Amino acid sequence: MAIHIDVPELLEILRLTPPSQNILLVGRHGIGKSQIITRYFAERAKMPVVPFFLGQMSDPGDLIGLMHADAQGGRSVFLPPFWWPAGDRPIVLFLDELNRARPEILQAVQDLTLNRTLAGRSLPEGSIVIAAVNDGEEYQLTDLDPALVSRFNVYTFRPTVDDWIVWAHEAKLDPRVIAFIQESPHALDGLGPTEGADFRANLDKTPDRRAWAKVSELLQEIAKPSDLHFKIVAGIVGAQAALALRRSLGKSLAVTVEDVLFGTAKERKKIDGLALADLALLSEQIVHYLESGRCPEERAAVARKGLLDYFTRLEKAPGKREAVAHIASLLDSQRFARAMAFVAESAEIVSVIERFIEGIRVD
Repeated sequence: MAIHIDVPELLEILRLTPPSQNILLVGRHGIGKSQIITRYFAERAKMPVVPFFLGQMSDPGDLIGLMHADAQGGRSVFLPPFWWPAGDRPIVLFLDELNRARPEILQAVQDLTLNRTLAGRSLPEGSIVIAAVNDGEEYQLTDLDPALVSRFNVYTFRPTVDDWIVWAHEAKLDPRVIAFIQESPHALDGLGPTEGADFRANLDKTPDRRAWAKVSELLQEIAKPSDLHFKIVAGIVGAQAALALRRSLGKSLAVTVEDVLFGTAKERKKIDGLALADLALLSEQIVHYLESGRCPEERAAVARKGLLDYFTRLEKAPGKREAVAHIASLLDSQRFARAMAFVAESAEIVSVIERFIEGIRVD
């Protein structure tokens, strides 16, 4: 049975797994595997990550180095490859597209995963080997030797929509794209071609996480996208997703996260006119924003005051208490521990949350 993990669990696995053990991640393309791994080891472990796209590699020499004649010993030896670390500094080898690699490439990986050696040369002590494979009928794949698979700890990586939204806030993607994915989470990850699809169908674009980042980059400086802009978007995420995004941009919320946390009394008063469904969406946007850590430290006190006002308005408004319970339950979740730590600095907000969480548990 496959072991499914999300982003927080992947980060814990990277932290807890000894360097001597290999990790294999199974998942679709464009879900952030290489980005998460590179960022984790660069920021937390200060280790360089050397990525290889094995499916695009035609010569094992790129991985193990090239053979040459040793003038002194009179024997053939392998020159260190371009990526080989200098000195004894450990590295992370990220072997992407493992199940798209040629057999001669896989043979080199066998030695690497078992003995931490390539062409008789040992990796520095503490080096880590992580591989990734694509799964799904839309890929042209190579069956992996069970002996090779047995050398990995295998996890199916399924990042959640919340994982992506938090990352999108951290990466400062276009707020309209983030709001659209929050409103239409099914649009984040598109499906591949159906069984029996022809060649042309394989060229039809479907959404993935990498593609939505490209859409954000395109729209970042465009206040009112034109027909041509949405044609470009369709070439990135497909026509259906582009049309859904276009419809979404035509009906954005009247109140933004910034209005709630930093706005004037007049801007906050617009909260009173929001329907419950819109309040639920706005509350989720607030929590994702706080979880991403984007709130400037110098404005944290203002943001907490604005959030308390938000809670107070909802608590007093007829028929809106359910919205308070919704945001309180989000903040009580382990997934949003960073956001909860932020609001925990306000005893008044914590008191409101505890009161509503207790009510939810009693119900």
